[in-house]
Amino acid sequence: MVVLKKIRAATLIEVLTASVLIIIVFMIASLSFNNIFNNQIKQDHSAIENRVKELEYLFIHQKVKLPYAEDFDGWEIVITSTEDVAILSYTKNNIENRKKLFIK
Repeated sequence: MVVLKKIRAATLIEVLTASVLIIIVFMIASLSFNNIFNNQIKQDHSAIENRVKELEYLFIHQKVKLPYAEDFDGWEIVITSTEDVAILSYTKNNIENRKKLFIK
């Protein structure tokens, strides 16, 4: 029969110290992930990019009358035209993006 060896038990102070260190590590990791995900959500421009692509498609197929203006999810979208080029610009909070659309 196998004789069981006695294992030295940890003291209460060692257990508490290890627990505190583990909690601190998980807390730092949690705050880091929270910061990363918040930044990702704030910088997500997929909705406006999809709307711009949709307007570009509608413009190419002449379903949009110029000049065109729209407010989409806080973004101001404007399409203006010159002789041979139309410019689609969308702005929000002093961030302005422009895209050239060529008239057929």
